[in-house]
Amino acid sequence: MSNTVLKSAALAGAVATALTAYAAPASAAGKEKCYGVSMAGKNDCAAGPGTTCAGTSKVDYQGDAWTLVDAGTCMTIELPAMADGTMRKGSLEPLKRDMAG
Repeated sequence: MSNTVLKSAALAGAVATALTAYAAPASAAGKEKCYGVSMAGKNDCAAGPGTTCAGTSKVDYQGDAWTLVDAGTCMTIELPAMADGTMRKGSLEPLKRDMAG
C-alpha cells in the first residue's frame, strides 16, 4: 500500500470516529440521566466502584447506577417502597441507597 492510500484510510477512519462521537449526543437529545431506577444489570452506565459501565449494576434500584429517561420524567417514575417503607424516587444525582454490597 502506498503512503497516500494509508493516509486516506487513516483520514477516513478519523472522520468516521468524529461523526460517531458527534451523533451519540444527538441520540440522547431530550434525555437525562436518572439514578436509582434501574433493575440489576439493566443500567445504562455508572454503576459505582468495581463495575465497568452498562449492565453492571448489582442490585435493583442501585443508587449510583443510571438509565437515560425522557427529560423531566426522572422524579415521577413510580418505584416500589424500600424495606423500611420509605418511598424510593429517581434522582438526577447519584444516591447512597440500595448500594451493591
